[in-house]
Amino acid sequence: MAELKMPDINSVMIAGNLTSDPSFRRTSNGTPVANFYIASNRRFKDNTGQWRENVCYVGVVAWYKLAESCAENLHKSSAVLVDGELQSRIWKNEDGTTRNGVEIKARRIQFLNKRAEATEMASADEEYESVGVEETDGSERVHANKPVVSEAPPAEPKNEFNFGYDNLKL
Repeated sequence: MAELKMPDINSVMIAGNLTSDPSFRRTSNGTPVANFYIASNRRFKDNTGQWRENVCYVGVVAWYKLAESCAENLHKSSAVLVDGELQSRIWKNEDGTTRNGVEIKARRIQFLNKRAEATEMASADEEYESVGVEETDGSERVHANKPVVSEAPPAEPKNEFNFGYDNLKL
């Protein structure tokens, strides 16, 4: 029988709110890094039909310009959507004990709260898109707040891919 090789997949996406302000620092060689924890809530009905809530606390680390954007834009209770990979690390506490843990190394972070300056400029008829930051190899793309008029429906996205199933009858 042929050997079966499992694919190397390490991907996680989670939404939640920051439990405290992000801690921002620079490594000894000047690389920016931001660490923060998010609380992700899950609501469910138990066996008695009562609504319950389960909270999962997850550590997140962001590097380079993504870390700088987090330090500038995030604060306690900010809502975020984090896309990244799980990584484990080992460190020593101040008392000398060795600890280990698993955290998310962020690739992309979508800031879900409105910016204060955008909120001040908003009129009653406008909604604002969320702010997002995406990191790719130390560079950063920022998606800024911009007004979206809610009266006209958005245009249908173009189907860029044609797989030949257009005339398929089921």
